[in-house]
Amino acid sequence: MSDEPLIDDASRRDLPEILAIYNEVIRNSTAVYSEEEFTPARGFTWFDAKREHGFPLVVARDVSGVTGFGSFGEFRAWPCYRHSVEHSVHVRADCRGHGIGRALVTELLGRAATMGKHVMIAGIDADNTVSIGLHRSLGFTAVGHFHEVGFKFGRWLDLIFMQCILPPTLASVGSA
Repeated sequence: MSDEPLIDDASRRDLPEILAIYNEVIRNSTAVYSEEEFTPARGFTWFDAKREHGFPLVVARDVSGVTGFGSFGEFRAWPCYRHSVEHSVHVRADCRGHGIGRALVTELLGRAATMGKHVMIAGIDADNTVSIGLHRSLGFTAVGHFHEVGFKFGRWLDLIFMQCILPPTLASVGSA
């Protein structure tokens, strides 16, 4: 049996587990600069918007259920940014450190390249050295450090932007 996590497209049935992971991250970390947890209704709206815009939402699974999830969407809404996306990946607390985040980011990089995207961007809390190291190992480079742009848990937070220029694929040759 392989140690690689099973990566699959998310379905609406996965939303309770996805939201449990995301809300735990909101409650207990600075990986998400939000203090407002997702309700089921907000989760369905988010899921439907991803699908409507053609952006992937993937999950990692094992026998215990959903162990992590990832997606990407527009980096900025203006038309000239259409070839750039920003991703988000989160892993269930009891599953961190087992390669799930790496598998999810790798899957998203491949999907973005297949869609003809040129750059994937990651916004990472400056204190999250594990995520910064993971992204660096996957070809991301640090391109910006924003000081004290977030405030959570009674302290100012710095945000690191990293980017990965995606290799061209046959699917993207000649597309604009």
